[in-house]
Amino acid sequence: MNTWEALAVLLAGAGAGAINTLVGSGTLFTFPVLLACGVPPVTAAISNSIGLTPGAVAGVVGYRRELAGQRSRVLRLGAMSLLGALTGATLLLNLPEKVFTSVAPVLILLACLLIVFQPRINAWTRERRAARPNGGPLLRLGVYGAGVYGGYFTAAQGVILISLLGSSLDDDMQRLNALKNVLASIVNASVAVYYLVFAQPNWIAAALIATGSVVGGYLGARFGRRLKPTGLRILVVLIGLTAAVQLVLR
Repeated sequence: MNTWEALAVLLAGAGAGAINTLVGSGTLFTFPVLLACGVPPVTAAISNSIGLTPGAVAGVVGYRRELAGQRSRVLRLGAMSLLGALTGATLLLNLPEKVFTSVAPVLILLACLLIVFQPRINAWTRERRAARPNGGPLLRLGVYGAGVYGGYFTAAQGVILISLLGSSLDDDMQRLNALKNVLASIVNASVAVYYLVFAQPNWIAAALIATGSVVGGYLGARFGRRLKPTGLRILVVLIGLTAAVQLVLR
């Protein structure tokens, strides 16, 4: 990895840290950059998960005020995120790489669709929250499924989580976003530890993403609410489509 490639990965990590704090889908920033730098797809996914973990933690710290009074939720749902993450990570390491390169473009396109339709998803979750103020019985299973998805390929797990939480829990969206950040951090941290033991990441890429994501995660929590959501969604979708094309053409 040359100097310019390293700088690109560092900046991508910063962008990913910020977007993960606000929405979730930061992998759509870092993953295509790693592919462009010649990192193999599965190694890119592993290195990306490790690198984004510090940024996710920084986002949790930035939203710590909104976490007040949510201890029981964190413990109850965090356990499901942990189990799901380990399931997804096990699938990534044990299935052939051809499976990942075939499935990843589909997952990226799914992530892009979730981002495009996020305003409608948010409206739907508000309606569901009003109709079922105590939460639905399938929330834990849904969080587990989001953990499996995040453990296998992290892109847009935050969008999935905020949709699940918003449709099941009667609470302010900023507080639910803080809870989403915690659950996503549990997934990222769990798979990072798993990969440290059982996989071989690209350490340079992981370190650059980690450095950038910490800065981006902190700034995203502090200033992110000022960003124009439509422009942000368009940028993320364009980058995600670039990653999908790269994988198809490999």
